[in-house]
Amino acid sequence: MLGDETSPLAARFEQLAQDCGTQPAMTFRGDERKANQTGDSTFTYDFAKFWRRVARVTAHLQSTWGVQPGDRVAWLGFNHEMQLVTLVACARLGAVFLPLNFRLAVAELHQVMQDAQPRLLVHDSHHADAAHALQGAGLQHTHHDNLIATASPRALLRPAVHGDLPLLLVYTSGTTGVPKGAVHTQAALLANARASAWAHEFRPAGPNNNPPGDKVLSTLPMFHVGGLCIQTLPALLAGVEVVLHPRFDPTAWLGEMQTSRPTLSLLVPATMRAVFEHPRWADTSLACLRGIMTGSSTVPVAYIETLHARGVPVGQVYGTTETGPVSIVLRLPDAMARLGASGWPHPQAQVKLIDAQGQEVGPGETGEVCIRATNLMRGYWRADCQPNTGLQDGWFHSGDLGQRAEDGCITIVGRSKDMIISGGENIYPAEIENQLVTLPGVAENAVVGVADARWGEVPVAVLVRSPDPAGQALTAEAVLQHLQSRIARFKLPRRVVFMDSLPKSALGKVLKPQLQQLLQG
Repeated sequence: MLGDETSPLAARFEQLAQDCGTQPAMTFRGDERKANQTGDSTFTYDFAKFWRRVARVTAHLQSTWGVQPGDRVAWLGFNHEMQLVTLVACARLGAVFLPLNFRLAVAELHQVMQDAQPRLLVHDSHHADAAHALQGAGLQHTHHDNLIATASPRALLRPAVHGDLPLLLVYTSGTTGVPKGAVHTQAALLANARASAWAHEFRPAGPNNNPPGDKVLSTLPMFHVGGLCIQTLPALLAGVEVVLHPRFDPTAWLGEMQTSRPTLSLLVPATMRAVFEHPRWADTSLACLRGIMTGSSTVPVAYIETLHARGVPVGQVYGTTETGPVSIVLRLPDAMARLGASGWPHPQAQVKLIDAQGQEVGPGETGEVCIRATNLMRGYWRADCQPNTGLQDGWFHSGDLGQRAEDGCITIVGRSKDMIISGGENIYPAEIENQLVTLPGVAENAVVGVADARWGEVPVAVLVRSPDPAGQALTAEAVLQHLQSRIARFKLPRRVVFMDSLPKSALGKVLKPQLQQLLQG
């Protein structure tokens, strides 16, 4: 009977199962069991079946593995439809879902496991060896197929659950120290879904798919809030179909433009570039897309212009692991007119830009982005076990630097720790990087500050050459000549260094502290 669910997030899926149960919820392109049986890895089901799968997994978590309220259930594997089913099952039990970064080494994963202390580790076939290597006291592990392969007990002792209970535990990349786990409650995830619905203006399908609704192509890893919470989970909560890939592949992404014809997708700069460089990019129609969102703090303007030239607006969602992440949004109708901007705060968010003394800066001035919103994390895991750890009077201080226009539109200009102060002048690396990306022969680039006896710091440009003739012929002199007419003289890099690759995080962001250490070493 509708209304029995005490979990507010699960109750939404129960409602979807009753109100629009025959509408498609999920198309998953990586089902190994189906591929072994039929040769086709595509698995599609509606909202009614999604809810039935949730019910079965909920019962197995409780009866087979003894998951209780507050227990952590870890997931180690590529994107999978069962990852979302398990998240909702955890919501019904008052448990906490812990998606693990499968790109980490076992030693790094062990560090996270020691901190989070999960009761159960769910894994896929590809990561079975890593899962077995992570065995510890009190930890059970199982392949995700076992969550649903057999009939589940009917008598479910479901606890009373409320919105303030933690549901999602996501660890930051830990690029500057020990990873920290951001705790998100059920209420915060629902608030983030509402913010995402406002950001995307999701369009659910009508009865019998008349009119047809949105279709979201999801390919970024769901161990991060970017892949999970910008589009994927919010789309499902809005009653919108998700086409899920196990991981990003440019061939598969472009192929989906003809196969399922998605209307929305999410790309970060690294995946954008992979799509642009694919042989099928030029002749693949993008007419099905009403827009693409990107989720990185700074995105090369040249990449945005490339998609705009194909008639596809590129909106932006700014945020962090701690903010849900949907915080500041450049919606699709504004995208082409505000090239490179991050947009406006969502309706339930407050954003202020502050100087080093904590005072708000005026329009056009640069300040640190601080956010207070309904979808912020509750706090960091194990930080004295108190809410609001990592927040200051309810505000999250992002460390990112932004500027606000007179109409309130915000543009992110870089990270405070990345800002270079050279001879008293502030230099934002993103300004230089945006120009370098337009130079033929540059596959990737990053600009960092390096200590200098005379100037305090100087910018150094690090480039990866493209494999084509333009890249192989590229010289430091050509790089500086390209920049001279495009940026102020004091911003010109003092050195140009070529490397085979740049150190990166799991989401493809350059690890600038590591890069600085390499250059200074």
